Amino acid sequence: MAEKDIEEWTGEKPGEECGVFGMYDFDGTDVADTIYYGLLALQHRGQESCGIAVSDTAGPKGKVVSVREMGLVNEAFHQENLGSLRGDIGVGHVRYSTAGNSVRENAQPLVLNYVKGTLGLAHNGNLINAPELRRELEYTGAIFQTTIDSEVIAYHIARERLNARTVEEAVGRAMKKIKGAYCLVIMSPRKLIGARDPYGFRPLCIGKRGNAYVLASETCALDTVGAQFVRDVLPGEIVTITPQAGILSDTSMCIPPGKHARCIFEYIYFARPDSYFDGASVYRARTLAGKFLAMDSPVEADIVVGVPESGNCAAMGYAMQSKIPYGVAFVKNAYIGRTFIKPGQKNRENSVQVKLNALREVVEGKRVIMIDDSIVRGTTSDRIVRMLREAGASQIHMRVSSPPFLWPCYFGTDVPARDQLIAYEHSTEEIRKIIGADSLAYLREERLEEMVGGLEICKGCFTGKYPIEPPIEDIRGEFDR
Repeated sequence: MAEKDIEEWTGEKPGEECGVFGMYDFDGTDVADTIYYGLLALQHRGQESCGIAVSDTAGPKGKVVSVREMGLVNEAFHQENLGSLRGDIGVGHVRYSTAGNSVRENAQPLVLNYVKGTLGLAHNGNLINAPELRRELEYTGAIFQTTIDSEVIAYHIARERLNARTVEEAVGRAMKKIKGAYCLVIMSPRKLIGARDPYGFRPLCIGKRGNAYVLASETCALDTVGAQFVRDVLPGEIVTITPQAGILSDTSMCIPPGKHARCIFEYIYFARPDSYFDGASVYRARTLAGKFLAMDSPVEADIVVGVPESGNCAAMGYAMQSKIPYGVAFVKNAYIGRTFIKPGQKNRENSVQVKLNALREVVEGKRVIMIDDSIVRGTTSDRIVRMLREAGASQIHMRVSSPPFLWPCYFGTDVPARDQLIAYEHSTEEIRKIIGADSLAYLREERLEEMVGGLEICKGCFTGKYPIEPPIEDIRGEFDR
């Protein structure tokens, strides 16, 4: 999953989210190694940078040791720097940038020293009022070290803490000011705090292993470190974890909206298939999407294949529903990661095949149904269809396990401006001709709620109807409205 973006440099796939992980071991055992493995499990959510910050609750109050580096988790951490991270409470982060440059200064967790002590903060999501809040802080003397909205959140928590009885109260006050999508994992000298925005855009769950508690973006990270799932953090909830009280919950500190708006792309693409998000299985959601495609857009064929990785589950669902055999038509080069040198323009035609190759023996002479999770610009779909043709497929019918992208996203999913979305300016039939498929069909928009068992979701990138009024100033560096 860490390499699911077939051609990352073209922006053909939506950018991943970030991943957060926190742990507090009440027995005083060092947590850095466990956080490391938790971040490895969340690597698919961000490959630009990563970091771990820990503190020893039995040591000097507020002393935090941290390591933040660019690149993948297994590249950034080694025996020496992990060995320096001694502490029984800590937070970790893997990053994909939707706001802020991809530089080491923007890596998380952020560690903030202020008059009331020290905070370590890891954030997943995107604020829509970050520029406004940042300017407000700058005009009152704040000096920023990064260009990310996570630092805006950290500053507001620190300021609210000056007049709040507890850190969690300060978090609640800050949540009343910030708008958008966020999950927070915060480490204070003696507390681990988790918070989720009132709409529930981003996932956050609680786990327990022995006498230790874990907060993580996805349940797959709990499985990886041997923690038992306790529950999801509720939309709008703040949880405080301490040895004295275990888990304390407060939903009164922020204002819940009329309805929730979980990001549907967590189920379609971002999350690992072995994760659960608010009780709904990601694997089941993707399999159902494939079944719905088979029901709504059937076609006669000899084999159903998925584009790795997130297209595979939907392809299995299509095969089960249609009774057409499922096959593996693509081989991935597992050793091509983000360090792959981007080719020059004249070599881009071959770039997909560096990461992906078609199995001639599987597709030659066959009518192929190819399932992918989305089409953004259409450039990668064009090349994959051509790859199957060159491998001898007699027909290629593309099915997409999401509706067409018609609108940008302002809540942490890196969906670009409308004029860069192929479906905004072209009909389905025009797109079919552009990518060279024999037929093309998308998942129907009304099927999305069925995929996730009726959960309330955000599907603004498909409908243009956002749960929060989007900003006039496009926080992603564009001006679309």
